[in-house]
Amino acid sequence: MAFHKIRFPLDVALGARGGPERATDVVTLASGAEERNSRWAHARRRYNAGYGIKSRADMQAVLAFFEERRGRFHSFLWRDALDHGSNGFAAPTPFDQQIGIGDAAQKTFQLIKRYGADFDHYDRPITKPLAASVRVAVAGVELGAADFEVDDLTGLVTLDLAPPIGDLVTAGFEFDVPVRFDIDRLDIELSSFDAAEAPSIPLIEVRE
Repeated sequence: MAFHKIRFPLDVALGARGGPERATDVVTLASGAEERNSRWAHARRRYNAGYGIKSRADMQAVLAFFEERRGRFHSFLWRDALDHGSNGFAAPTPFDQQIGIGDAAQKTFQLIKRYGADFDHYDRPITKPLAASVRVAVAGVELGAADFEVDDLTGLVTLDLAPPIGDLVTAGFEFDVPVRFDIDRLDIELSSFDAAEAPSIPLIEVRE
């Protein structure tokens, strides 16, 4: 198996459904009280691309993509229409997300996106950024593109110089989600001359 650095057809992805999934154990005690345990540190996203199929051309594109990925075998990139940027639907800025604090030694930082703030925020590692979209700042001053490197297969940002002690390192970016098909069989229906329906094309995020 391998990761293919190619994005699922975008016009189909924009009509898909899906979102994050958690794994929580809930035990009801004899008293009626509950004990809850979260088994996953990170959410895992699931999507159904079948809802995005609008024409025979869409289905042909998905069929070719499915065959080249060998069904569930190879993973690939998915653009989540609702959640693909560090600044919501606005263009990324270098101050969107805090990714580290300088200690005068560390130069490599993981891109993250924070969800929530008031109670128990969640920091999601971003491993498939669009390298050209990444902007970085140290202590509120944006770095030039030549002052850092981005690994678009891991989401690691490496600065040329280690930030001084206490300086905040922030970043803005767009990103994709690494996923694979969760089926090995496409069930296709040609509903009319120029229309096709695939009732279910499930995709699941690949945790790395």
